[in-house]
Amino acid sequence: MRTIGVLLMACAAAGLWAQEPRGAVAAGAKKVNPKDGLTYVWIPPGKFMMGCSPGDTECGDDEKPAHEVTLTKGFWLGQTSVTQQAYERVTGNNPAAHKGPNFPVEEVDWDEARAYCMAIGGRLPTEAEYEYAARAGSTEARYGKLDDIAWHNGNSGGASHEVAQKEPNAFGLYDMIGNSWQWVADWYEKYSSGPRIDPTGPPSGTLKEPKGGSWGTGARSVRASHRDTVEIGHRGNKLGMRCAMD
Repeated sequence: MRTIGVLLMACAAAGLWAQEPRGAVAAGAKKVNPKDGLTYVWIPPGKFMMGCSPGDTECGDDEKPAHEVTLTKGFWLGQTSVTQQAYERVTGNNPAAHKGPNFPVEEVDWDEARAYCMAIGGRLPTEAEYEYAARAGSTEARYGKLDDIAWHNGNSGGASHEVAQKEPNAFGLYDMIGNSWQWVADWYEKYSSGPRIDPTGPPSGTLKEPKGGSWGTGARSVRASHRDTVEIGHRGNKLGMRCAMD
């Protein structure tokens, strides 16, 4: 925890995210949501370069061009993916294929993920919020060594794993890449150059975006900037979510 605190202070000093005013919530602060029993972490406002990381040779065309994004408001984000225990507590249902109370819930479509987040007083994060939180000040393709921070098809044994078994990022968030894909709020759109402020994606579309890769995907998908697209009604044993709260 001391290491995470040092990283947070270093990133704030470097201007990678804005320091909160005196008396405001500190970056990395935690609280438990009584509705689902999960821990949520405070993500401060700030700016970052969204999209293909410098020197990353695995980027797809849809990760380019990298562009500056400013998030003007902080938000709370689940420290882990929504677990099966939490999902069942809120909905009375557990659709997951890989059963276990502390495993990520999966086999939920976008509408179901959104409904869960609304039920606990939250929402799905935007794609920009997700990537910003995943990076936690890092400009690298990943916020640590691949096998230290993520379950992917090279180390997962072909199955999902309990949440929070790998190292967290500098915000104290677990599994922001790997283990299970995460739904985000946005409809898919191609990136454009130029700075953006609080982007939320287009008002409508045909495809939604999951982020982060999973236990069943290759290392190329397990990167902070990686993008994928699926239909809004898609369900899969590699696809879950985590919620944000304002």
